Amino acid sequence: MSTRAYNDCLKSMYSMRRFGIILGLSTISNILNGLGNPHQTFSTIHIAGTNGKGSIASTLAKILQIAGYRVGLYTSPHLIRFNERICVNGKPIDDDAVVTSWEAVKAVHHGEREPTFFEFSTAMAFYEFQHQNVDYAVIETGMGGRLDATNVISPILSIITNISLEHRSYLGDTIAAIAGEKAGIIKSKIPVITGVNQKSARRVVEKTASKKSAPLFMKGRDFRVRRSSNNNNRFSYFGIDHRWKGMQTGLMGGHQVDNASLTLAACEILIRNHVPLKQDQIQSGLTRNRWPGRLEVISQNPFVILDGAHNIMAARRLSRFLRNTLKGRRITMVAGILDDKPYTSILKDLVGPCTRLIITQPKIDRSLPPKTIEATAKRFISNIEIVPDVADAVRHALATSEPDDAVCIAGSLYVVGEAKAALEEAGDSLFQI
Repeated sequence: MSTRAYNDCLKSMYSMRRFGIILGLSTISNILNGLGNPHQTFSTIHIAGTNGKGSIASTLAKILQIAGYRVGLYTSPHLIRFNERICVNGKPIDDDAVVTSWEAVKAVHHGEREPTFFEFSTAMAFYEFQHQNVDYAVIETGMGGRLDATNVISPILSIITNISLEHRSYLGDTIAAIAGEKAGIIKSKIPVITGVNQKSARRVVEKTASKKSAPLFMKGRDFRVRRSSNNNNRFSYFGIDHRWKGMQTGLMGGHQVDNASLTLAACEILIRNHVPLKQDQIQSGLTRNRWPGRLEVISQNPFVILDGAHNIMAARRLSRFLRNTLKGRRITMVAGILDDKPYTSILKDLVGPCTRLIITQPKIDRSLPPKTIEATAKRFISNIEIVPDVADAVRHALATSEPDDAVCIAGSLYVVGEAKAALEEAGDSLFQI
């Protein structure tokens, strides 16, 4: 299949973004019915939450793959190429598969309105997973849960990672309201695992699980971890049926131990459901999994780190990591933020450990103008520059940093994606400016 067909396909898909975000299940249900309901041909694990969805989803997929299963993984957004959203056994689908699944979805009746970009890509993922005969598919929600396009599946396990205030115009203005939307993925009598810790949110999750007779397993109550005193990524797990000592996650950041605990609880439930996972397979999946754009160190000299940090909770975690790991270094923050985010709070955390801020703007219509960010950032940091193009901003940050300095690129996964593409295209030359 030609490169032109692939590019035309993506152009058509991206034009769907003009329809914006429309929550609901009728359109995706119509599409999938027209395709013969491919999502009913494999077992699924459904993951919702504010942060950690991708880390947990990718680790679970890696563990199941190591155990010998054929595994699909559906996540969003992508960093560089659309294909990243739909993976089979750890690899993004190829360009031909994108075009084939696009054409298949396009050919079926979708109902009264045009599908959104996310609805279309979700249908493509399910079609491709059926086509590639996956045994399991790990599915990450796009937004919320109850009315998210992915919520047409009937999973064998549901996971709700954590909850903070986000997407208020779509999900609600309170933690409890957002919890209600996330808890919408809970299905009748299907086990659910959660790391939610706010009292109001826990009550909502507990009430929903009880109403649907879904067995509920809560971090801190039914399973917990104890971190190693000399290695932030090593821990012991005290679980539902198992005690696993000497475990370690390959993903950076102390919060990844919390994510790992949810992953291990999920493995326990799968084992209960006669999926024969062994401890060495689980440990191997934990240590071998990588999740790009989340505390991803791409260079040591100079030190360059990428992290989406696209909401308050993620920004705080990044800030804590920078303070603890890069203490004493001068840090340049290259940041752009989308207009649906609480950018004042995010900025305060992002620039807290930094000596300089370079404001940039990703190529997406929802990105905040740099001048808007600058007006707020002045409250928290004095050394501010504006370089609108992301690639140019990264080049400038590297060119004007000393060898012992650090550069952090954050604020949006779209910023991270454009930066990562620029860094990969330039190769070593970008670090030799």
